[in-house]
Amino acid sequence: MDGEYNVTYIILSGHVEVQKYRYLYFLIMFTVYILIICCNFTIVCLIWIHRNLHEPMYIFIAALLINSVLFSTNIYPKLLIDFLSEKQIISYSACLFQFFLFYSLGGSEFLLLAAMAYDRYVSICKPLQYPTIMRKTTVGFFLGLAWLVPACQIAVPAILSADMKLCSLFLNGIVCNNSIYNLHCVSSRTRSIFGVVALTNIALFPLLFILFTYTRILIISYRSCKTVRKKAAQTCLPHLLVLFSFSCLCAYDVIIVRLGSEFTKTARLIMTLQVILYHPLFNPIIYGLKMKEISKHLKRLFSQTKVM
Repeated sequence: MDGEYNVTYIILSGHVEVQKYRYLYFLIMFTVYILIICCNFTIVCLIWIHRNLHEPMYIFIAALLINSVLFSTNIYPKLLIDFLSEKQIISYSACLFQFFLFYSLGGSEFLLLAAMAYDRYVSICKPLQYPTIMRKTTVGFFLGLAWLVPACQIAVPAILSADMKLCSLFLNGIVCNNSIYNLHCVSSRTRSIFGVVALTNIALFPLLFILFTYTRILIISYRSCKTVRKKAAQTCLPHLLVLFSFSCLCAYDVIIVRLGSEFTKTARLIMTLQVILYHPLFNPIIYGLKMKEISKHLKRLFSQTKVM
C-alpha cells in the first residue's frame, strides 16, 4: 500500500485477535517492558554505584543488561502502538531499521558473552596475569568491538534490502526479522552471502570460542583445588545459563522464519514472544541471584527499602 510521499507500508499480519484482546495484550506487554527496564537498570545502577563491582566481569554484565534494554526498546514501543491501533502497519524503511537493530543487538549479545568467557578464562586459568591482561583499555576495546562489529555486518544486508522490489506487503509476524526477505520478488545472492558471513562472525565464531574457553576452564578447574572449582562454578554458571537461553531463542528465530508456514498463526505468535519476552528478564534474574556480590547488594537494597 503506497500512501502519501510514496512511502511503502508493510502490514504486520502475525497478530492473533488483536481487535478482541488489544487491551489485555497492551497491559501484559507494557508490564513486561517496565519490568525489563526496572530489573536491568537496578543491577546496572548497583554496578555503577559500588566500587567493588568496578571489575571487568561486572562491567561486561552491565553492558549485557544495557544491551537487553536496547533490544527490548527496539521492539516493545512499536508493539504497544500496534495493540492500540486499528491497523498494524510499519513503513518499509522503519521495518528495515528494526531488522537492523534486532540482529545487530542480538549479535552484540553473543560477542559480549564471548568477552565474558575470555574474562573468566584469564581469571581462572591465568590469575597472576589477570591484572595485566584485563586492563581498562582491553575492556573498552572488547565493548566497542561487541557493538560495532555486528552493526557493521548487519548494515550490509539491510542496505542491500532497501532497494529490493517487493511482491508482498504482508509480513508474517509481529516484528521485522528475517521474514522481510519473504517480501522480496527475487532473492539476492550478494545479500545471502553477506548474511551467512555476518551469522558466522557474530554468532557461530563467538559460540565456538565460548565453548572452547569454558571447556578449558572446566579441565583446569577439575585438576585444581576445591576453592578454584567453587569460584569457577559461581562465576561461570550464570554465563552458561544465559548463553543456553539466548542460543535457544536464536534457534527459535530461525525456526520461525524457515518453517513459519508449517505452524499455525497462534503457534508462530507464541514462538515469537519467546524470542522477545522472557530473555531480557531472564538476564537480570540470573545475575541477581547467582552472582554473589550482586546478590549481596540487592539484598541490602531491598532491606533498606523495607525499613523506609
